[in-house]
Amino acid sequence: MRWNKAKVLTVLGFIGKLLVGVLVISPILLGVSFSFMSPSELASIPPHLVPHEPVTYTYQKVLQSIPLFRFLGNSMIVCTIVIVGQILTCSLAAYAFSFFHFKGQRILFLAVLATMMIPVDSIIIANYLTISKLKLSDTYIALVAPYLTSAMGIFFMRQSFLTIPKELHEAATVDGCGHFRFWFSIVMPISKPAIASLGVYIFIQTYNQFLWPLLVTNTNNMRTVQIGMSILREAEAVDYGTVLAGAVMVLIPSVFVFIVGQKYLVKGMTAGSVKG
Repeated sequence: MRWNKAKVLTVLGFIGKLLVGVLVISPILLGVSFSFMSPSELASIPPHLVPHEPVTYTYQKVLQSIPLFRFLGNSMIVCTIVIVGQILTCSLAAYAFSFFHFKGQRILFLAVLATMMIPVDSIIIANYLTISKLKLSDTYIALVAPYLTSAMGIFFMRQSFLTIPKELHEAATVDGCGHFRFWFSIVMPISKPAIASLGVYIFIQTYNQFLWPLLVTNTNNMRTVQIGMSILREAEAVDYGTVLAGAVMVLIPSVFVFIVGQKYLVKGMTAGSVKG
């Protein structure tokens, strides 16, 4: 078989991508491997990359140390509410910025975008004091209230809506279609890739939250999975195999969501790149 320059470059490119991919997922692979090692094997010198005598008690110990499934359930409830809330509020705001024309529209949109420059840590105390005064601590409302909308989501959905032809809106208006019906029946179905990619992004961001759930929850019944992992680290500070086993179990939902939504994530990110 003859090798020309194009084939050589293709093969080298594939090998390079493969090496980069292995390098990126190597921490996850090592974490899974170490989670099946006993404390003595983890402390061995030189360290083992693959367990010589795999153990499974580390995963059992996780379930005995913390109510992991309760934490996972709380995280799933919070993620679902935040995703639904942001899709509704962000899409409605984006619709107004895309199809309405009013005085000060550009200034208002720039003001919304400007909120993206405000560090979350600078307003988290104010949010906490508000939740505390309303006596909503240790509730799902406290966990989701500050995240039911976002400037990034509004900007993202607006960019997607701008790709919808204006003639479609004009035709719907002539046929007697109101704004709400046009948004619900035409704009939202057309924007499914953008909605799906926004949902994946929101899920990963919400699922990995730590500081806010730590502030507003006081009991294990309301804590999310990231807080549960911190409890596990405190309870099992010596047994790193157990800590890694918990991390692997916690990682499964986010990896699954990312794999399932990867196609929509790429589509949504590129949907608003070309206006037409």
